[in-house]
Amino acid sequence: MVLYGALWCKLQHMANADKAIRQSVTVPKRVAERVRAMAKRQRTSANRVLVQLIEAGLDAKEAEKRRFFEVADRLTESGDAGERRRLKEELARMTFGE
Repeated sequence: MVLYGALWCKLQHMANADKAIRQSVTVPKRVAERVRAMAKRQRTSANRVLVQLIEAGLDAKEAEKRRFFEVADRLTESGDAGERRRLKEELARMTFGE
C-alpha cells in the first residue's frame, strides 16, 4: 500500500514536471538553415536545437541583467570620481551598445 502511494506520487509529479508546450514560430530562412545545420552536426532535431538556443539566450539575458545591477551597485557605492566615470561608461555601453 505504501509503495503504491509513493509510486502514485512519483508518477503525478513526473507527469507535471517540465511539461512541454507546443509553440509555433516563423524564422527567417537563413536562421532555419543554420538551425538545421546545427541539428545535423549534433545529430538531433531542429526543435531540440531551437530549445537549446532559446534557453541559452534566456540565461544570457539573466546574466546580463545581473551584471548590470552589479555595476550599478558598484557605482552607487564608489567614492572615487574616476571609477564612477568608468562605471557610468560601462553602464552606457551595456544599455546603448558601442
